[in-house]
Amino acid sequence: MAVTRKRSKRFEVLAARPVNQDGFVAEWPEEGLIALHSPNDPRPSLKVAGGRVVELDGKPREEFDMIDQFIADYAIDLSVAEKAMTMDSQEIARMWVDPCVPREKVVEIFRGLTPAKILEVVDHLNVVEMMMAMYKMRTRKTPGNQCHVTNVRDNPVLLAADAAEAALRGFIEEETTVGVTRYAPFNALALLVGSQTGRGGVLTQAALEEATELLLGMRGFTAYAETVSVYGTERVFVDGDDTPWSKAFLASAYASRGIKMRFTSGTGSEVQMGYAEGKSMLYLEIRCIMVTRGAGVQGLQNGSISCIGVPGAVPSGIRAVLAENLITVTLDLEVASGNDQTFSHSDIRRTARMLMQMLPGTDLIFSGYSAVPNYDNMFAGSNFDIEDMDDYVILQRDLMVDGGVRPVSESEVIAVRNKAARALQAVFAELGLPAITDEEVEAATYAHGSEDMPERRVTDDLKAAQDLLKRGVTGLDIVKALGKRGFEDVARNVLGMLKLRISGDYLQTSAWVDGEFNVWSAINDPNDYRGPGTGYRLSPERWQVLKNIPQAKRPEEIGE
Repeated sequence: MAVTRKRSKRFEVLAARPVNQDGFVAEWPEEGLIALHSPNDPRPSLKVAGGRVVELDGKPREEFDMIDQFIADYAIDLSVAEKAMTMDSQEIARMWVDPCVPREKVVEIFRGLTPAKILEVVDHLNVVEMMMAMYKMRTRKTPGNQCHVTNVRDNPVLLAADAAEAALRGFIEEETTVGVTRYAPFNALALLVGSQTGRGGVLTQAALEEATELLLGMRGFTAYAETVSVYGTERVFVDGDDTPWSKAFLASAYASRGIKMRFTSGTGSEVQMGYAEGKSMLYLEIRCIMVTRGAGVQGLQNGSISCIGVPGAVPSGIRAVLAENLITVTLDLEVASGNDQTFSHSDIRRTARMLMQMLPGTDLIFSGYSAVPNYDNMFAGSNFDIEDMDDYVILQRDLMVDGGVRPVSESEVIAVRNKAARALQAVFAELGLPAITDEEVEAATYAHGSEDMPERRVTDDLKAAQDLLKRGVTGLDIVKALGKRGFEDVARNVLGMLKLRISGDYLQTSAWVDGEFNVWSAINDPNDYRGPGTGYRLSPERWQVLKNIPQAKRPEEIGE
């Protein structure tokens, strides 16, 4: 007779909790399923002869793979390497969190460290200490935020309205992608018009195949890129038909056309692609960060990104994600610190993962806060989305922390969404594109997502989107269309974005553009934290904005 095992009712309740829908695995070093401390990670070493590195982390030059060679030749400052490599790792780690040690001193030391030495140093910090170090080490003093603006139908009217609302809410960068590749010109156009309706100076990008992405940037439809990926093992690079040198060349192509760009990497990508070589996730990610520095790129999007489920499944994995963000800024790069793909069914885990970047602040706390509902996010869903916005805004208020957004009123949002939809309607009419109806404008004004929008004729849109490129339409044509149809302020903002291509100021590390088209970066807004009372502090004006949420009752309203 079968024996029925009687279960604890408490454990039955716990088993039904959202967190137990997540996937967890024990460490498996042979397959790279280990955040740190793989037995296959090399020990730190560096030997220099004749002005070049002849041994890197225990490997002689004749055994270097292409990543070792690139790091050895371009990413290690030999003028400081000998002294830095002989320093005690715990001593360096303490310098990270000591407010009396200037940021510049720590950056100088890290310029001379090898990947294995950096791994050894960062392992001395717990997550609280990493957050303390991040507060000091981020490149720009003022934190910021980036969002995703997409929808499953690639509906341009809704994209424009959502982009305008996101700009109003305070996002300094906005990113879109497509469900259907041929929609790309319309998506980029809608994001540009919408964002510049919400606030002049918002940087936008369309995450696409690299040649198309570069073309749209050169046409003036986008302002930055960050989907140029680098990897920590040679086999993964080769499978992508790339090398560190080809990525560096592509980066220079963007920069020479006045387009800001970052590389993208993240812990777990090599595991996910099957070639981790038995190394720990963080060791391989440090190699990616050093390739980025060696290529001369101004920043990096990391924080595991689309691979977040991998480190999220192993012990200390989320700690490793914070560590990769910290190492990035310590190598003097801008960091867009992830939080952009959901990894857990647990709201508690999602929030805990995000707070480690929000509390100390990073250059871009999210590299993709979903400014749309989860079902419309074409980046596989974000860690936080528009339905979490009130929670996020109130967290800023609770903790007196600047998360890079601001409270808004319903009337403000309705007005800016309507204006953006009408502006795009005008551009479509002036450029001879498929008509945007008043019904669509009305729907986009009040919509939550694409389910609230009327259908468009997809075949007509796809044909017209491709024709837009064939006709050679550029950002200047968009400026003319907006000006001719009565949207002079939006036209000025789009023109302002095009002018930035000439100055090149926003190619500086950690650059963003305010509503007056002033460029702020690590050059003119450097992080100068040296302990309490220094570094970034909420100004009285900014705190006034953040604390005055619409939900809060005013004294005169109480008792009514």
